[in-house]
Amino acid sequence: MFVSLWGFLYSNYFRFWLKWILRLLTRKCELQRIFDGSKEGARRTLSVEHSLDSSKNKVLRNAVHVNKAEVEKCVRNVMKEKKIEQKNTGFKTNLHICLLQISGYKKLYLNVESLRKVPYDSDNEEHEEQLIELWNLLMPHENLKARITKQWCDIGFQGDDPKTDFRGMGMLGLVNLVYFSKHYTNEARQVLSHSNHPKLGYSYAIVGINLTEMAYSLLKNGALKSHLYNMVSGLPQMEHFHQFYCYLVSEFDKFWFEEEPESIMHFNQYREKFHEKIKGLLLDYDVILTLKDTKKP
Repeated sequence: MFVSLWGFLYSNYFRFWLKWILRLLTRKCELQRIFDGSKEGARRTLSVEHSLDSSKNKVLRNAVHVNKAEVEKCVRNVMKEKKIEQKNTGFKTNLHICLLQISGYKKLYLNVESLRKVPYDSDNEEHEEQLIELWNLLMPHENLKARITKQWCDIGFQGDDPKTDFRGMGMLGLVNLVYFSKHYTNEARQVLSHSNHPKLGYSYAIVGINLTEMAYSLLKNGALKSHLYNMVSGLPQMEHFHQFYCYLVSEFDKFWFEEEPESIMHFNQYREKFHEKIKGLLLDYDVILTLKDTKKP
């Protein structure tokens, strides 16, 4: 109750007067103070995002909703509103980068959500090609005997036709699995090998799709902002989301074997524990969670 009341009073009253006093003392607006007091990355961009979103000025509030094409014009408008000279290239460059990151994050979420909503279609040749590619990347020395076969269980699908396992995450789940196998082939095959452990084994593909849902939810609720703002000085792309997914798969495999669960029946319990661990890491303003690229075997 007290925390909520304080938040309301600060946002609606105290913050305005604090900004006014600081402006008198420093002769700089809040955005200028942010740029002077923090280096490029998540800490700066998150502070800029909060400052703009909390502003009583409509031009500044709208700045967090512009798209890539509108960023340059928006920067000029903000500088005009804050009475900052257009020749101040430092301020202009810093704000431009921050707005690209903010708009890029929103656009990335829309792209990821769009792919998630695409259902796997066995009549779609591209979908089928990606599924076969996944098999070939993970099992290069074993040919599929048929499109519908129990062999799919060897890479962690539940039955003889993987299409039913993609219902929750759609094509996003498959694209993530293929990306990991293509760009981190050694790691993917190693994780697959671990998943076949006689005591601590798990279903590789099913867990992979589950981790797609985790990555998606972290993106959706904004938890990936620090990671992406630190990783990309500009527009985050779909590839950056895939790279974070690869990190999750690799780290979950390590986590699973470190924890040594009694049974796969406890998967949800350990999955949630891993989820909390990742959320904790993402609270660090300086966080970057990725794997390094490796050569294919």
